[in-house]
Amino acid sequence: MSNSKRAPATLAIELRLPNGGWFGEEELALVEAIGKERSIIGASRALGISYRKCWLIVDMMNRCFESPVVVTFPGRRSGGSEISQFGERLVALYRSIGRHSASASKKSLEELTASLDWSFDPKARVAASESSPA
Repeated sequence: MSNSKRAPATLAIELRLPNGGWFGEEELALVEAIGKERSIIGASRALGISYRKCWLIVDMMNRCFESPVVVTFPGRRSGGSEISQFGERLVALYRSIGRHSASASKKSLEELTASLDWSFDPKARVAASESSPA
C-alpha cells in the first residue's frame, strides 16, 4: 500500500477537567456499555474489564459532576443501572468535541501522516520507555 493511500493520523480526546476529573475513550465506552447492558457488571463483562474498575470509574464520574452520569438501582432485576439524562448529554458533548477537533485538525494530521517513517516499530518505543529510569 502506498503512503498516500494510508489513513491519516487520528485524535484521541481525553478531557481533563479543572476539578481533577477526566472523561475519555474508556469512560465513553463504559457509559455506552452500561446503556446497552443496563448494569455495571454486564458492562464490565462486555468490555472485559473488572467490575471493581468499572464501579470506580462510575463513582468518579458521578462525583465529578453536579448531576450523576449513571444512576444505579441496587437489587433491581430488569437492570441495575441506567445512563442519566446528563450522562447522555455528556456523551453528546464529548462526541461534539471530537468531531470539531478532528475537523479543525484534518490538514495538520494529513501533513503529519505524510511525514511518517512507515518502517517505525512501535515496540521499540515501549522497550525504550521500560529501560528508562523512573
